[in-house]
Amino acid sequence: MNVDLSVELMHATVQLEQPLGNGTRTVGTGFLIADTAPDGRPRTVLVTANHVFRMMPGQVARIGYRVENADGSWSYSPQPLNIRDAGGHELWTHHPARDVAAIVISAPPEFAKAAIPKDYLASDDTFTHYRVEAGDELMALGFPRGLAANQAGFPILRSGRIASYPVAPAKIFPTFLLDFSVFPGNSGGPVFMHNDGRRAPGDATQPPQDVEFIAGLLTQQVELNNERLEIGIVTHAKYIRETIDLLDNPSAPVTIAASEPVTGARAASAEEAATPN
Repeated sequence: MNVDLSVELMHATVQLEQPLGNGTRTVGTGFLIADTAPDGRPRTVLVTANHVFRMMPGQVARIGYRVENADGSWSYSPQPLNIRDAGGHELWTHHPARDVAAIVISAPPEFAKAAIPKDYLASDDTFTHYRVEAGDELMALGFPRGLAANQAGFPILRSGRIASYPVAPAKIFPTFLLDFSVFPGNSGGPVFMHNDGRRAPGDATQPPQDVEFIAGLLTQQVELNNERLEIGIVTHAKYIRETIDLLDNPSAPVTIAASEPVTGARAASAEEAATPN
C-alpha cells in the first residue's frame, strides 16, 4: 500500500484528553496503526506515550475524532475511550522499558480506514538502509498545549532536524534528539520522514526515491535548570512494534536498552492545559 504519509498521518493522528473538572484538562497526542489480530481479522491500534495515559486519573479519556460533512467541511467529534476498567486497572499495554503505549480500539470506519499500515513503522534496517543520521529533517504531528490546526481538530504539522549521533541501532540508542520546540500536548505524536528523495546505498545509478516511514514517537522535551532547550526526545519505532506485539503475547521478546545519556528530560504531555472556551 502506497500512501502520502504526511497527509495520511494528518488523518490518523488524534488528540487525547481528559477533563479534570476544574477548567483544565490533561492533553496528549496519539496515532492509529492498522494491524492484524491473531485470528487474521484487521484491527486498529492507538499508539501514544505511556505517560499520557498514566497521568490521566480517570477511567475514560476522549479521543478526538473528526467527521467530514457533505459540504466538504469537517466537524470535531471527540468520543469516549475507556482506558481503565471499573477497578482502575489499565486497559492499555505498555512497553516494560520505554515510554510507549498501545491499545486496540473500535474506531469509526473512516478512522479505521485512515490508520497507517504497521509496515510503515521503521526498524533498525530502515535507518541503516537509508543512511538516516544527524542533520536529516523529520516531520512531527501533535497538539501543543492542546492547540489544533483548526476547529476541525486536525494536528499541527512541524519539522525539525535530527540533533544527535548516532541514531541507530535502537538497542543501543533507544532514543534520539530532534531540534524541535516541544510543548505539553506533543507527547505521543508521530515523528516521520516524508518524501526525502534520497538514494539507498549501492543505488548511485538509480534516480533518488521518495522515502516515507514513521521513525518513532515524541516522548519528552529537554530542560536544563528549568529552561526549555527546544529539543525533543524521540523514541524509536522499534519499540512501537514491540509494544504492539505485546498486545497478543505478554511474553513477546522486547529490547531492554541502556538509559539515555540525556539529563533534564521532562514529559512533553500529560500536563494541565487550559480548556478552550
